[in-house]
Amino acid sequence: MRLDEYIEDLEPDEDQRRRRLAEQKSYEILDYVDEVKDRFSEVTQGDTMVGSTSPSVFVGRSNYPNVSTGILSPVGAEERAAEFSVSGEWYQRGLGIDDVLQYRTGLLNSNRGANVGNVSDAWDGFLGTQREVAIADRPVDVEIGLSNSLDLDLSVDDVTSPTGPAARATSADLTENPHVPRPVKKTLEDDDWQAQGAMTYLYRRGFDVYDINDILSAGALGRGENRRLVPTRWSITAVDDTIGKFLRGQIRTNPSVNETQVWMNEYVGNRYWVILTPGQWEFELVEMKAPGSIWNQDPNGETWMGSASEGFEGRTKYVEETAGAYYASRLAALEHLESVGRQAKCLVLREVSDDYWAPVGVWQIRESVRNAFDGEFGEAETFHGAVREIVPQLPVSLGDLRRKSDMLSGLQANLTDFS
Repeated sequence: MRLDEYIEDLEPDEDQRRRRLAEQKSYEILDYVDEVKDRFSEVTQGDTMVGSTSPSVFVGRSNYPNVSTGILSPVGAEERAAEFSVSGEWYQRGLGIDDVLQYRTGLLNSNRGANVGNVSDAWDGFLGTQREVAIADRPVDVEIGLSNSLDLDLSVDDVTSPTGPAARATSADLTENPHVPRPVKKTLEDDDWQAQGAMTYLYRRGFDVYDINDILSAGALGRGENRRLVPTRWSITAVDDTIGKFLRGQIRTNPSVNETQVWMNEYVGNRYWVILTPGQWEFELVEMKAPGSIWNQDPNGETWMGSASEGFEGRTKYVEETAGAYYASRLAALEHLESVGRQAKCLVLREVSDDYWAPVGVWQIRESVRNAFDGEFGEAETFHGAVREIVPQLPVSLGDLRRKSDMLSGLQANLTDFS
């Protein structure tokens, strides 16, 4: 369909227009956190949490290389443990910010300090149990010894999903044999396999990045002598980057898309425009964060803009300005192009509204761009023509966007594109 018709169909009804952050932000989560301490007391016996089921692990980055490493277990909801683990299923279920925070605050992080050092043989004790949880393909029953203090602080950032209450663990033991998929066993047994190759192998065998994140974070990938615990924040970006590079290699000889396509998706206060236009692979993410949103909190300020890009050969340096959002959105775009056997120049525009009142992690960026490719797209005659039609939907001017975007300023355009 024509792009102008596509955009017209996207106009929201009045009752779907964005809420004002200060007026309608939900504070129910604060009451939920208050309940955690009571439920924590109910499921502990002395200094031990028994009958717990852990779906995932977490490794912190503070004080690296001496980090806090933990096993995440729902408090009092063991039969639904799998629901608490970050996955694309959260998007499919339409979870909102409140829902995500309730899931994450319902997970107890039973942790202890550890050095990230050589952990290739760490199959005993706390680190061994943590690794068994990470490599299993379903939640694992564990018994955890705990200290008597509970930290109820809710930790949030822009890459990892929020983490809830934490308690120091004195011990951790399996109470069942975990089920480990055969491909994971293969990567564990091959001590000469570099981590990047092992990640790609697992992805090609049907493992999503969420599964690979945990395995890498727990120090279960890479050459035996080089295996390390990897802070969760870093592992998320490392997996997105590694799989993205693999997919870029897969599409680089594919034919180009033969028209300019525009896709849009909106989720948890974030709106994404994805433009694919003919040519060899290039990618750029431009972020626009509204005043009053979580990372631009001055309600009277200007829209914050950040960007990062790469050409056909990719990047040589880590992205600083858009960080994990870049790698998550790039992965999603590459997955689509690989699935249709094409390559393209790709521009992703991310608008963060003040509805995004608490960060839930880059999974929502990855899933939003992945799912943007479902359904119809709008067609435009040129790349610049597509941008020109989208700009009225954005909180910035065409001039602002051109000054920030390498792709927009670098692609040749006819004078009529800006008339």
